[in-house]
Amino acid sequence: MAFQKPKGTQDFLPGTVEIWQTVEQKAREMCRRFNYKEIRTPIFESTELFERGVGETTDVVEKEMYTFSDKGNRSMTLRPEGTAGAVRSYVENKLYGDPDVTKLYYIGPMFRYERPQAGRYRQFHQFGVEALGAVDPSLDAEIISLGYHFMKEIGLSGVLVEINSVGNADSRAAYRQTLLDFLTPMKETLCKDCQSRMERNPLRVLDCKVDQEKFGDAPSILDSLDEECATHFEKVKQLLSAMGVEYRINHRLVRGLDYYTHTAFEYKAQGIGAIDTVGGGGRYNGLVASIGGPDQPGIGFGLGMERIALLLEHQGISCNEQAPLDVYLVGLGEQAEDEVAKLLNQLRVAGIAAEKDYQGRKMKAQMKSAERMQARFAAILGEDEWSRGEIALKQLSTGEQRMVKLDELIQTIQQSS
Repeated sequence: MAFQKPKGTQDFLPGTVEIWQTVEQKAREMCRRFNYKEIRTPIFESTELFERGVGETTDVVEKEMYTFSDKGNRSMTLRPEGTAGAVRSYVENKLYGDPDVTKLYYIGPMFRYERPQAGRYRQFHQFGVEALGAVDPSLDAEIISLGYHFMKEIGLSGVLVEINSVGNADSRAAYRQTLLDFLTPMKETLCKDCQSRMERNPLRVLDCKVDQEKFGDAPSILDSLDEECATHFEKVKQLLSAMGVEYRINHRLVRGLDYYTHTAFEYKAQGIGAIDTVGGGGRYNGLVASIGGPDQPGIGFGLGMERIALLLEHQGISCNEQAPLDVYLVGLGEQAEDEVAKLLNQLRVAGIAAEKDYQGRKMKAQMKSAERMQARFAAILGEDEWSRGEIALKQLSTGEQRMVKLDELIQTIQQSS
């Protein structure tokens, strides 16, 4: 029987995985500059955490979660997003006791059971950041700026941010009735999901992809904001402009999760047709308290790594170059091959990328391997060279060859860098 990877998953092979390494390295570097520290949480958590944190009326919870009972008959779920787990860790480990704002980032796999398509998988990966402990709108702008400049620095073009405010509880209560007045006359023409959402959480209707064209004249939540929310949103916009972040207002943007308050946003880049959304996020001032912690505010985002990789490829941005090998060792004869095995280890311990043949091939085949691996040098050791304590060092780009002492090989290669 030939096994295949599960539907909606991928194998990242050499030649492709380098793209991911480059993107992850840039993400870590951006977080270092913005003073965000890495957090690693379990890939599965209590199902109730996501039901309470993400929202029972969301598509994620209702349709997309991978949920199972463990051997203790506890309901567990593979994480569908990163914020709930990060906030759970923040509460459980009492990070709220730190006098400074807690600034975290994560990179890792998430899981949602949905129809696989371009840039969307059942096991996917996110780069996300979370900042907890302050309501300052400058933190909203900082978070948005971090993601925006990350995308710009990895080379994506057409990058901009769509922003909105989803207000606080009072603002949403006022908007709820206004929105229902708009939606009720068209209720019978809406999809079944929208009809159900109207009863439980009308704002979710605006997130529907099926009926989106019907909501062009929908009232804007921005008209229902109270003074606090309006002032917060105006300050965020002012700061984004000052930071050089290109943005536009999308008053129908509500995001797909229930925990958002105040600022909500999505990142866009020049895409393939309708595929242009890379990720998004928002403020979640009530989430910490809802899962058992103190009433601490927070804000964060999540970016889809698969979507980023797809857009990099589409825009012709190459970042999958493999680092060249420093030296390929060739041993000719039993004693020389034993010496090569020892030399190989010494080179690697000294920080030099080195390789040798393991298949007993002749010298010509070994030299072809050196060229395929883009080695800078081939170091050739025969029995005669070994007896003299020397090795032939050939620079493959020029064909120049010289003899060096065995005990000077490491230093010679290091000095040639």
